[in-house]
Amino acid sequence: MIAHLQRASNTVGLLSHLYGPGERGDHVSPRLIAGEGHGAPIELLAEPDSLPYLAHALDAPVERLGTRAPAQPTWVCSVRSDPRQPDLTDPQWAAVARRLVDATGIAPEGDPDACRWIAVRNRPRQVHVVATIAREDGSLHNAYRDAFRLQSECHLLAAELGHLPIAPQSTPRTQETRMPSPSITITAEPSGSVSAKGASDDLSATLLKHAGFQQIDDWYGRRHRLPTTPADDRAAIATHAAEMLRAARYGVDLDPTLDITTAFTAANPLGPYAAGAELLRLTEQIRSAATGADLKQALDHLLDPEHGALERIREALEAAGEQITDLDDEAFQLADRFGFAEDFVHSAMSELVDSEDELLGVGRAHQPSDQAQMRSRWLPQFRGAALAASPAAAKAQVSSSPDSRSTQPSAAGLPPRAPGPRL
Repeated sequence: MIAHLQRASNTVGLLSHLYGPGERGDHVSPRLIAGEGHGAPIELLAEPDSLPYLAHALDAPVERLGTRAPAQPTWVCSVRSDPRQPDLTDPQWAAVARRLVDATGIAPEGDPDACRWIAVRNRPRQVHVVATIAREDGSLHNAYRDAFRLQSECHLLAAELGHLPIAPQSTPRTQETRMPSPSITITAEPSGSVSAKGASDDLSATLLKHAGFQQIDDWYGRRHRLPTTPADDRAAIATHAAEMLRAARYGVDLDPTLDITTAFTAANPLGPYAAGAELLRLTEQIRSAATGADLKQALDHLLDPEHGALERIREALEAAGEQITDLDDEAFQLADRFGFAEDFVHSAMSELVDSEDELLGVGRAHQPSDQAQMRSRWLPQFRGAALAASPAAAKAQVSSSPDSRSTQPSAAGLPPRAPGPRL
């Protein structure tokens, strides 16, 4: 079972899509299976010809916020189950939806000021939970950790339903054939020649001859020597011989002066992993930052929402999940794991959004006036709840007065979460 999150700005447009035929005509009998409208008749309004009224009922707490309303107030969670397992019934999917809104804090059980939400089912093995993040008391739901909470709850639900696969038991090997690994030393002698000593079997002799060494058999025993060649060629031949011997499970002690991979490793310590090496250099730049401005400049390469490393990683994980599905329709769980990882990276980006100003202030001594300004940013500026449609309206009016709420921080100052994965 997997859940994907999305934020939208137009509730009525979203509902029209969910109750419509779908982009591929695959929506079947769209219907409301659960929800909480805090007094609004959502069961009666959940019909194709009443969707504007249903959207208005869901958006009522948002409309009461006025100018404080977020740009994307609609929270959408699409949940689907393993297609290899039996489908759930409508009551079972309704129970799943209630578990998810409770786990995320959208609608905790027994909370009279919880967000308004509905669960719509329009396809087999899938349900869509739609909510508005404005609560009945005028505060906003903090959604930046919802992906983590949803992943944990979905894993728990899948375990309770018996949908998790049983890990295969490893079969011990009764016998494993291992090749011998004698040690071979390839050194540069003072005379300038290159010799290989240590192994006297035919396989190592064949590999050394293939690399360009000549075999010598005398009263000292079998050994190999490289004919007189230019220094660059000697190093290339010795390195090639060492690579072949190591591939054949021989232990090789190669003279550093003959190892042509040393220069490459110095330029890129991670070899072919160029992206990892670049992030390693970025980490060193972050660690060497002397001021908040230096730190911000270094972290910009990581956090930039369009070109930063986190965004590139998120796109790569998304592309990997899509490619797995394109290559193998049966690799459902593997694609989902990449989808989970993409959600985690997205949540990390959401948590760090708009941190530039705070980074610039790192290390600076704040004056009392600065502290007062910082505190004032979090003071609430609630208005009267004119469009109340629930028993919590009276409480919202009382809590919106400046005297009663002057010391409580408001969640309205939190940055809205960026759009998540597509439905």
